[in-house]
Amino acid sequence: MTRKAEIEERLADALQPTRLLVENESHQHSVAPGSETHFAVTVVSDAFEGQALIRRHRAVNEALKSQFATGLHALRIRALTQAEYDAEPQGLEAPPCLGGSKRKEANPSRRS
Repeated sequence: MTRKAEIEERLADALQPTRLLVENESHQHSVAPGSETHFAVTVVSDAFEGQALIRRHRAVNEALKSQFATGLHALRIRALTQAEYDAEPQGLEAPPCLGGSKRKEANPSRRS
């Protein structure tokens, strides 16, 4: 099973989302081709009603704890109620990666 499928399964079990989108963003980072280390998730769930954003993120991270222990490195999270998703379904684009070899290119005056 791919990491993407495992993430989908764990989030579905833990949060019973009405909408779930899991995207592998590893190719946008300084990792080996085919890596499954950087993901973005959009989780729309009634479980988030009345919860602060930090509690929503904690719930997502808790559901994926075993994934972080086995190689998941970064997770961009959109955790929304249905009403919030309906108001802004597109979300925000990921910021550019400045890690690894790209750091020097982005800021040549910076010394590692």
